[in-house]
Amino acid sequence: MSKTVPWNDVRAKRPVDDAVVADHVARMEAEERAYRLREIREEQGVTQKELADRMSLTQPTISAVEAGDLDCSGLATLKAYVEALGGTVEVTATFGNRKLVLTSRA
Repeated sequence: MSKTVPWNDVRAKRPVDDAVVADHVARMEAEERAYRLREIREEQGVTQKELADRMSLTQPTISAVEAGDLDCSGLATLKAYVEALGGTVEVTATFGNRKLVLTSRA
């Protein structure tokens, strides 16, 4: 017969590294955003190559954006991606409890 171990005892032996958890969450969120961008492109029937041509970029750049490499893509590339599909970009700057929304105009 096995002994039941309280959850707090199990957790004490394996403490959570909050920084590692935050990194995983950020990566998952980036991948989800990238998936949504790809989904919109596909809904419009646009290939990666066609979108790259509209943006004067290469297909591998579009692939990188859609693979979740949003942090390395730069705001200008993401803005061009969204606008090439007919969307607009809204950037929110946060200063403590104050927010300033900056909207692009195509």
